[in-house]
Amino acid sequence: MTAVSNTRKNNWILLVILLCGIVLGGYLGTLASNVSFLSWLAYGKTFGLTSPVVLDLGILVLTFGLTITINIASIIGLIIGIIVYRLI
Repeated sequence: MTAVSNTRKNNWILLVILLCGIVLGGYLGTLASNVSFLSWLAYGKTFGLTSPVVLDLGILVLTFGLTITINIASIIGLIIGIIVYRLI
């Protein structure tokens, strides 16, 4: 039973480390876009619902939207996250 809980714990740790790597990498890529020799880190693609879908029910208005931006720095952050997870 402990092997199952350790596996679940490790999966959650992996997910958190990967998300941190993607977010920090994306943020660093955005910051690097203003630096001439690091601007290649900001190269990427944005996809998703660029204009949100609105559901108006009279008394309740729901807005749905999702946009994902992937750049070179976030991919590098993802790879670093995998390396860190393997070292732990």
